[in-house]
Amino acid sequence: MPCPALRSTAPCLFGLVLSLLCLVCGAEAALADTDERWPAPFGGFFNAAFTFATDYSFAGISQTKNAPAYQMSLDYRSKDFGFDIPVWFYASGWGSNIDFPSTGQGIEVDVAAGFKARAFNRKLSLDLGYVRYTFIGPPADLGYNYGDINLNIGYDFGFASLAGRVRFSPSSFADSGQSWNKRALLTVPLPFLSFNENITFKTYGSLGNLSVDRFAAYGLPSYDYWYWQIGLVTSVYGLDVMVAYTDTSIDPAGCAYTSYCSGRVFMSVTKAF
Repeated sequence: MPCPALRSTAPCLFGLVLSLLCLVCGAEAALADTDERWPAPFGGFFNAAFTFATDYSFAGISQTKNAPAYQMSLDYRSKDFGFDIPVWFYASGWGSNIDFPSTGQGIEVDVAAGFKARAFNRKLSLDLGYVRYTFIGPPADLGYNYGDINLNIGYDFGFASLAGRVRFSPSSFADSGQSWNKRALLTVPLPFLSFNENITFKTYGSLGNLSVDRFAAYGLPSYDYWYWQIGLVTSVYGLDVMVAYTDTSIDPAGCAYTSYCSGRVFMSVTKAF
C-alpha cells in the first residue's frame, strides 16, 4: 500500500456495505500455516479472517486518515509437496477500505501467491511470492495499481522469533519507478502472562525502511524514510486483540501538516473463521 498523504483532498465516496462486499475478494495470508479451517481442493485447506481496526497503517502512514478500517482475508494452502522439508503453494487475498487525501474513499484489494517452506524442525521459514495491489475508486490513469516481489525469512528461537522481509517493485505506486520496502520483525511470546490455554500474550517490534526512485510521484517528501511499530497481541477465546504504537521519520511538513505520518496508538480485533 502506498503513502499518498501529501496530496490535496478530492471527493470520492464509497458506502460501507459496498466495501464489505468487495473486501472478501482480497488478502495477503494472515493466519498460521498450520491452522486448518476448511478443506480445499488438491488436499489443501482454506482460512479466512475478519478484522476491525481503528486505523489502517501501512509502513507507518495512515491509509484511512486515522479513521477505522474494515478488513477481510481469504487464504489457500496446498498440501506439502513431499520433499525432505515441508514445501507448499499458497494463494491469498486481502481487502480493506481506504481514504486517500488525494482521491477520497475506496477499496484496496491485494492478491498474493507463492511458495513457503519450513526447515530445521520448522524453525526456519522461507516465503517467496508476488503481491498485486489493486485500488478500486481512484481513477485508473493515476497508475496506483502495482506489484511487489516478496521475500520473507524467519527463525523461531523458542523464546523469540526474528524475521526479515524485502519487497521490490520494478514499477511502484503511481508510476514512481523502483521501490524497496525492507522490514525486520521481532516477536516475543509472554507465557508468564497467560491465565489459561485460551488466553495468551505476545509482544512485537518492527523497524523498516521504504525507498522509492521517483518519491514525489509516490507521495513522499524524500527518497526514503524509516518506520517502526511496537505492539501487544492478546489471543483470547478465538479473538486476536492488538494494541500498537507506530511512527515514522517523516516530519509534519513532509506529511502536509497532517497527523497521518505521526506517532499514534491504534488497535485491532481479528476473528478467524
